[in-house]
Amino acid sequence: MMKFVQQNLEHIDGVAAYPMFSLLLFFLFFVVLFWWVLTASKKHIREMSELPLEDDQQPNPQEK
Repeated sequence: MMKFVQQNLEHIDGVAAYPMFSLLLFFLFFVVLFWWVLTASKKHIREMSELPLEDDQQPNPQEK
């Protein structure tokens, strides 16, 4: 199976750019995520972390 894929990819011009683009996209995603974590408001993070613990959900009247 890999031979079939490899033979097809050898005939595509510029195919070597795809792995580099994927690596760059992967790296940029985690750099942006890291930046967001460092700069996020502590109040927002606290509110989001407490969401699963809140018990103020309104019952759905259509569910029985």
